[in-house]
Amino acid sequence: MADLKQQLYQACERYVDERIAELTASLRSIQQSANEETKSSSGDKYETGRAMAHLEIEKLQFQLAELNRAKADLQRIVITLPATPIKPGSVVFTSRGNFFISIHAGETTINDTTFFLISPASPVAQKMMGLNAQSEFTINGRAFTILSVQ
Repeated sequence: MADLKQQLYQACERYVDERIAELTASLRSIQQSANEETKSSSGDKYETGRAMAHLEIEKLQFQLAELNRAKADLQRIVITLPATPIKPGSVVFTSRGNFFISIHAGETTINDTTFFLISPASPVAQKMMGLNAQSEFTINGRAFTILSVQ
């Protein structure tokens, strides 16, 4: 049980760290390109290229800030706490999929089982919070039964 949670937690860490590295590299590349543009261009082309680079840098900086918030949220999760009632750090097996309530990080497969890595703020997690095994909930007209919680 703890091993599964640890693997899921590490999958979330990898996701965040890889995305941060990708965005940081992109920011460096765009900044370098913008600096080179200033050396070789003049006039309107220079201003347009500089403005586009600035917009792209702002977008990437926003995404990087979001990822840093997700990393901080992940670090606040204590996976050694009892799993029930469902809370951040719980692994939830339902009739319609398996979830690790942590951060939004897509999905991962561990031991041939797929898990959705979801934020506590997601609609599905909000419906599950505070529930226990054998509880039921409905979201978007679809019924879910909680089979087990780890």
